[in-house]
Amino acid sequence: MVMKKELLRGEKIHPQPVTPATQLDDLVDSTFLSYNAGRIREACQIFTQNMLQENVTVGLSLSGALTPAGLGRSCLIPLMENGFVDWVVSTGANLYHDIHFGLGLPLHKGSHVCNDVSLRREGVVRIYDIFFDYSVLLDTDSFLRRLFSTREFQQDMGSAELHYRLGEHLSREEEKRGTAGCSILATAHKLGIPIYTPSPGDSSIGMNSAALALSGDGLKLDVTLDVNETAALVYSAKLEGGKSGVVIFGGGSPKNYILQTEPHIQEVLRLQDKGHDYFLQITDARPDTGGLSGATPSEAMSWGKVDPEGLPNTVVAYLDSTIALPLITAYALRRGQKRSHKRLYDKRDQLIALLKQDYREKNT
Repeated sequence: MVMKKELLRGEKIHPQPVTPATQLDDLVDSTFLSYNAGRIREACQIFTQNMLQENVTVGLSLSGALTPAGLGRSCLIPLMENGFVDWVVSTGANLYHDIHFGLGLPLHKGSHVCNDVSLRREGVVRIYDIFFDYSVLLDTDSFLRRLFSTREFQQDMGSAELHYRLGEHLSREEEKRGTAGCSILATAHKLGIPIYTPSPGDSSIGMNSAALALSGDGLKLDVTLDVNETAALVYSAKLEGGKSGVVIFGGGSPKNYILQTEPHIQEVLRLQDKGHDYFLQITDARPDTGGLSGATPSEAMSWGKVDPEGLPNTVVAYLDSTIALPLITAYALRRGQKRSHKRLYDKRDQLIALLKQDYREKNT
């Protein structure tokens, strides 16, 4: 039986007043005390104090379309540059819209209160309260088809290699156009951060590849390779005392994809592991509808996705990712120590070989 003294051992709620001199990290620690503010505080603290240790491999999943809101340049690139992200799983939409920024194609603040029939007539595309000219899509499509038609892309490859090659070309475009530091694909290429997409056909990147396939172009994405590569990243991270953590913005396919690495290791490959050690999620999805987006870390534990011993290091905050991501980024940059880049992209073949060797030894 839990005694009253034990129940009331938590810190007394008695914050100091906010002043003009209050820094954001101090604001989070001292005034984000309860409800979802409390969960954001816990997420910030677990991320900076636990997940940013050198022996932790940090995976980041991005759903929806966060990059059109400018969160690539404002938040994701600083996190990457400081070594706070080691690998990424993203929707294709985030990566397609990221290309606009690398090419210097403008997106504008708009309004969610508008006449969409008029927007269509005027050739203006809307993502909630973001507006941009229809030509932005056409110019980005032309860039992709021009690249995909070259000999370099006439082969089978995983999505990490596709995005790495795209990032290399975007880096050159950034230099020519004066847009350096705007694209997460270009930044990931420079830092050796692999980026995967679980549904390659579910974006304009995939649609442009599909259009070229009608003319006999040879680019084919190997989704099986992606499944094994992502599992290899997590499997190798846990060897020799290392740990694995995931930071999930939104839900959907990227969330499942970054978490399914553990069932693939344990259930399918029959290799020994316990689950991810850290789990942070920002979502607006409820758990009671049975959907993956709202599934809790405790439920994930039942699948082997989260280590039971790691449950105290799991947090779900129910709010908009466009609010949470800048808060977590600013807090981490103030409180976290810059880490060395693991350059996991460069180690993919080595890590796959290790996974293959252990799988064969276990299953023969």
